[in-house]
Amino acid sequence: MVGTAMLAGLCVEYYTRMERGKIGGASESVLDAIARVLQLDDDERAHLNDLARNVLPRPRRPRAQPVTAITASVQQVLDSMSVPAVIQNARLDILAANALGRALYSVLFDGASSTPNFARFAFLDSRASTFYPDIDDARDLVVGVLRATVGRDPLDRTTTELVGELSTRSADFAFRWAKHDVRRHTRGRKLIHHPQIGQLDLTFDDFVLPVNGDLSITTYTALEGSPSADGIRLLVAQAALDSDAPSLILERTTQ
Repeated sequence: MVGTAMLAGLCVEYYTRMERGKIGGASESVLDAIARVLQLDDDERAHLNDLARNVLPRPRRPRAQPVTAITASVQQVLDSMSVPAVIQNARLDILAANALGRALYSVLFDGASSTPNFARFAFLDSRASTFYPDIDDARDLVVGVLRATVGRDPLDRTTTELVGELSTRSADFAFRWAKHDVRRHTRGRKLIHHPQIGQLDLTFDDFVLPVNGDLSITTYTALEGSPSADGIRLLVAQAALDSDAPSLILERTTQ
């Protein structure tokens, strides 16, 4: 009988070839076997299924342009939230924010000449290592999210161009990208050292917008009674001081 180690080796090779798009579609039972032998978690299983779906032969169709505009109604929902919130796409561009979200990520918005992007900030901005107390975890999350995004749509030019840019400009990104780790941005812990507020220990939750699965609202909350909850209240005061500045809307349409 083939040993577990040999099976694992075969599965890794199969998985790697699939990720490179060099193998035909696999049956559900084969995918389950690979996931079981490699002990993949839920995010990794989802990525494996994305890879299998994308290597299946499909008729050529014109690729629809992704909808990235933020409608007035969505912005209104964002502004009504009492917690920091941003809208981001799958390549980690920040497309909109409420006043608290803008205050939380002021270092990304200050002097930004283009759309703020979490990945570019984490790897190309020298302030990131101070803003994120655990910079390794922050960068691993960025890489894992981008890897999952590429797995869902390998032909998305904007994402592949971003990966190429980061690989060229950051040896650290290239090293982490080569490890093929994958994560979904759904819920987790975010440690931030805000330049005005100080240390914040927050929980983030991602809510996919039903009109466009590429966009999601990410909210940030703190445990009630904690120092981080006090920090959020300080953010409220800071946002009030900046209330003459409108909420960020980088791409917006009317209803």
